[in-house]
Amino acid sequence: FFQGVRVSLLHLSMAAAALLSVARQPSRTALFAFTRSLGTAPTPPRHHSFDKINAQHISALKQIVGGDANCFTDATSLAAYNADWTGRYRGSSQLALRPPTPRAVADALKYCTQHGLAVVPQGGNTGLVGGGVPVYDEAVISTAALNAVESVDADSGCVVAGAGVVLQVLDEELAKHNLMVPLDLGAKGSCHIGGNVSTNAGGLRYLRYGSLHGSVLGLEVALADGTLLDLLSTCRKDNTGYDLKQLFIGAEGTLGIVTRVALQAAPRPSSVQAAWIGIQTFEDVRRALRLARRHLGETLSAFEFVDRASLDVVLEGQHASMRLHDPLPDNPTPFHALVEVSGSNEAHDTEKLEHFLEAASEEGIAVDGTVASGGRQLAELWAIREGISEALARRGAPVYKYDVSIPLSCWYDIVTDMRARLSEAGYSDSSGVRVVGYGHMGDANMHLNISSLEVDDRIGDLIEPWVYEWVSSRGGSISAEHGLGQMKASAIGYSKHPEAVRLMAQIKDVLDPSGTLNPYKVLPSPTKL
Repeated sequence: FFQGVRVSLLHLSMAAAALLSVARQPSRTALFAFTRSLGTAPTPPRHHSFDKINAQHISALKQIVGGDANCFTDATSLAAYNADWTGRYRGSSQLALRPPTPRAVADALKYCTQHGLAVVPQGGNTGLVGGGVPVYDEAVISTAALNAVESVDADSGCVVAGAGVVLQVLDEELAKHNLMVPLDLGAKGSCHIGGNVSTNAGGLRYLRYGSLHGSVLGLEVALADGTLLDLLSTCRKDNTGYDLKQLFIGAEGTLGIVTRVALQAAPRPSSVQAAWIGIQTFEDVRRALRLARRHLGETLSAFEFVDRASLDVVLEGQHASMRLHDPLPDNPTPFHALVEVSGSNEAHDTEKLEHFLEAASEEGIAVDGTVASGGRQLAELWAIREGISEALARRGAPVYKYDVSIPLSCWYDIVTDMRARLSEAGYSDSSGVRVVGYGHMGDANMHLNISSLEVDDRIGDLIEPWVYEWVSSRGGSISAEHGLGQMKASAIGYSKHPEAVRLMAQIKDVLDPSGTLNPYKVLPSPTKL
């Protein structure tokens, strides 16, 4: 096995490549007392302080954003703004605005605040926790028109872009300068950089490049009172006062609307290669990660985990235009890892990857494997990994999706424990309920998904709040990268101490005292604080 590192040409179609065109730990006693008070309550009632949108409001806001072309009130147009792509979250907004400039965003937001109208900021609407769609009839302010890449400094690597620039478009623009966005998501063809910043999106390059808290150099943000806050520094080092931009990274539009972003781009690698390896036990998967870090060092750009159930879902539920096959058909294993290396010297990178694979074989970690050296082969392997979420959606509804951080010592236990819990209640693969685990193992981010072929409230009751309690009891986070949105707002106490949540509410009250911005999201209702 891996003698000479065999390169397998997978029998896949070019359609697969087109898929790529995604504080301190509180004491357990204090934490559980707090979370019991929060519970996993249903959506809070519509707040009595918010006015309903009327013809006068629409007329005034239409003028602010530049006329009918940027103001939508018809049911057909509003449908796309009122629902997320999963279909799980759906609001009833009667007004969507698409301001053409940051100043227009701020002015529209000021008007809404002054007239008691709640607002939902919306980017590409690719989220998974309902953070970018209305809960009730909030006005939607879309940043889609702020879609200009304003400048790229090839010397420093700094790029300034409007919040509405699509992530893939930004990356393609940077490619002209041999740079890249230090962020890669399955939704890169639709998501916006402003939304990525507002949710502190993680994704496939986190292992190599880290959080947006480190990559974002500056922001311009529209505040609830109409202030257009200029924090748009392009300096990599700026040690003057409080780093205010950090408040808005990951705030999910509850503190302000990001209108422009200054981002530190990364050098674009000239060599990218990956290996797909089959592994027999999860302990050996952990060993593989340690081995990869030791052998691949600075070239390691991704270590993605896929369990057998996830791979089967992709192979069974792929779109008719695709021809995906098991990368290792002769040696089916319970676990798989997609290991990517990238750098500037192909020969050097190839040698490092070969040494890693040889060591993985010699130490009994890898049962089988295949290597892809750029282009179509690499795209095909990533198409499998990135196709899991879409394949689950095609399998049927609902899909219960949980994005959590868990210590690697017990990382996969949540999958086996969830399977056992559901099986004991009569829900197993034979009854149409499938539990899969995959994710960014390099940064301990597990995507736990439970797929059911039909709606059954009892399944949801078996999952929540058990899944949050399980994660919290092991010192994890109930949201690794997707945010809290409306899905997990009432469950924040499973990951944050009560004092921390109260301080967040105080910050919210300073920046948005009327609660105009994205209500019912991120934080529990005030009565639960």
